[in-house]
Parts: sequence; C-alpha cells; structure tokens
Amino acid sequence: MYTKQDLTAQLEGMGLKHSDALMLHSSMKAVGAVEGGADTVIDVFMEYFSEGLFMTPAHTWAQMSETYSFFDPDTEPACVGVIPNLFLKRPGVLRSLHPTHSIAAYGPSAAEYVRGEENCTTPCTPGGCWDRLRSIHAQILLAGVTHIRNTFIHSIEEVWDVPERFTDAPVCFQVKLPEGGLKTVSVYRHYNPHTAHISESFDKLSEAFYETGAARKVTFGSAESILCDAGKLFEVTSKVLAHERNCLMDRESIPAEWWRE
Repeated sequence: MYTKQDLTAQLEGMGLKHSDALMLHSSMKAVGAVEGGADTVIDVFMEYFSEGLFMTPAHTWAQMSETYSFFDPDTEPACVGVIPNLFLKRPGVLRSLHPTHSIAAYGPSAAEYVRGEENCTTPCTPGGCWDRLRSIHAQILLAGVTHIRNTFIHSIEEVWDVPERFTDAPVCFQVKLPEGGLKTVSVYRHYNPHTAHISESFDKLSEAFYETGAARKVTFGSAESILCDAGKLFEVTSKVLAHERNCLMDRESIPAEWWRE
C-alpha cells in the first residue's frame, strides 16, 4: 500500500522539479494499491507541480461522433481512465475546448496554455496544446502504459504531415463555450484504412528513445513507467520520419542508423 509520501519520493527520485510541466498518461491498475486511491495520486501531482503545470489527457474521441456531436467540457467524461476523470472535477483544473483531444491542466499558466483549442481542425494540430509540449520543455510520464498511449507522438506526425491519418472529411461538432453560447467546429478524426488503432506501433520507437536519452525507465507506485522529454522525443521521431514518413504504421523495426545519424 503506497502512501502519499511514497509517491512524492518517487517523483523526487526521477529528478523532477516543482516548476516543471508534466503530462501524465496513466493506468491506475498498474500503479497499484494507494492509500486513498486515485484521489491521493492526483493530490501528489497537483501539489508537486503547483509551481509548474500538471496535465492529463481528457480525450473524448471514443464517444464523440457525427451523431454525438455536442461537447460540453464541464460535463463530458474523458475516455482515458479514472485519474483524468477525477482530475477534471478538481477546483482550479481547466479543460481545453478541443472536442475530441482535450487536455486538463492545473497551474499558474494553465489558462493560457489551454486557450484556443476550439480553433483546432485536427486531433493534435501543429501549434496546439499537444504540439506545444515541446516548446514548454514538458516531461511526459507514462505511468503503467507505453508509447501506444503517448498522444504527443500523434502531434509529431501531424507536424510531418504523415499520410493516412485522418478521415476524408471533417466532422462538425458543437462546443459549449465558457462564457455561454456554442461554437461550431469542423475537426478531422483519426483514421487509417489499414488499422483501427493508428498508435499501436508507436512502441517500436522505444529503443530509439532510450538510446538517445529521450526517455528513461522509472517506477511510479508499482507501475513500470517511462519518463520522456517532449523536445527530445520530437527530435528523435523527426529523424526517423525524415527517412520514411509512414514508417510508424507497420510493425517492421526501424533501422538504428535512422536515429543515430
């Protein structure tokens, strides 16, 4: 049974600073038994990064569709686990207005960081919240999950204009605005004609990330975890995509010389 103090000590052991920006993808089941449950986990992160920026995905892509197209950021649950859904309910937590790939954020710069996502036209639009993780030197903690759940890699693919990632036409959504009223937005959905899960091969970047120091193995609770530097992930992935923009779609291994050059 992990305590709040135990989990805080693990973050300290990772070398994380209280002023850092951190995006958390998580599996509470993998983290294991925690005194106070998922709420304690959230307390740990919110307190630890109170001087910086703490974020989780708040995705709704699983339910939003042509027929379910009204996005209310105050009430729509996230489709990515218990921690993001509890985090969304905390005082001071702000949610971006992207209808399918929103984030939840807490910290002094949260309001500025989430602003403008209702203007995005793709899941991880260049210049949007996911892409800008690199510009704010964010860390990404994959707690009990792998790069298959690392949304930031989608944003790298969008910067590189990787083919076969979107629906042929956008979907129209109605987004409820904080000041009242609605905004109609047209957003392309993730889609590939060959697979239902376009991130399922992202793990084949793992060797490249570990070798270059873009990622390292850590532990959070009982979860085998990965701590990543967003800027370095972008650099390494860009080297790989420069050789073959669609190389992450299949399961063939990536030649090591692609990232060692």
